[in-house]
Order: sequence, then C-alpha cells, then structure tokens
Amino acid sequence: QVQLVESGGGLVQPGGSLRLSCAASGSLFSINGMGWFRQAPGKEREFVAAIHWSFGNTYYIDSVKGRFTISRDNAKNTVYLQMNSLKPEDTGVYYCAAGRLPRARREDYAYWGQGTQVTVSS
Repeated sequence: QVQLVESGGGLVQPGGSLRLSCAASGSLFSINGMGWFRQAPGKEREFVAAIHWSFGNTYYIDSVKGRFTISRDNAKNTVYLQMNSLKPEDTGVYYCAAGRLPRARREDYAYWGQGTQVTVSS
C-alpha cells in the first residue's frame, strides 16, 4: 500500500503562485510514476503533470506548460507542483497520484491522495 498526503493549496489572486507538495509513504518500490490531476466543479478530473520517479522525465498538459513545474525530492519521497502565473481556470481540487509509470490517464494510477483545494480569484 502507498499513502499520499497533499498540502499547499489555498486562495491566490490571478498571476500569483502556489507550491503543492505530495508526501508518499508505504511500499514505494513499484512506483515510478507520480502525477498531479485536478478537478474543477462540474468537470471531470484531468491530468495536469507527471514525473518519472527515478529518471525525472516530466510531462504536462499544454495549458500549464511554461507556468507549472513538477519536481521530486527522492530523499524525502515528496513530489512538488510549482504553479506560477495562476489563472482562474486553474481553480479546482488538486490530487496527487502514484502508479507504475508517469501517464496521463487516471486508470494508470493505483493510489490517490485526498486532494487539496486551489482557488484562483480576485
């Protein structure tokens, strides 16, 4: 089993920044993919970014490229999502997920955190 705990959400004005953290614990030996997803009210959960736990390869949806950066600290078993130049459409609950490889499909992740709310509003 793998446990994931997100933190770092909050209320920020448009153009502001937030950094989300996801601390992983448990049986991590089979985990090579860590992802961030988000879900806005009334919408489906969508892929935001992913990183390969060992090699560090990163993947993003087009709408966040150049604004968001996913990174990891292997020593702390923690993944981060640095979000800059935030827009109102970035609002939603952000979920951390863990799976065998860094993919964009929800089905590829076996473990999920509880989510953290990000609200971008003036």
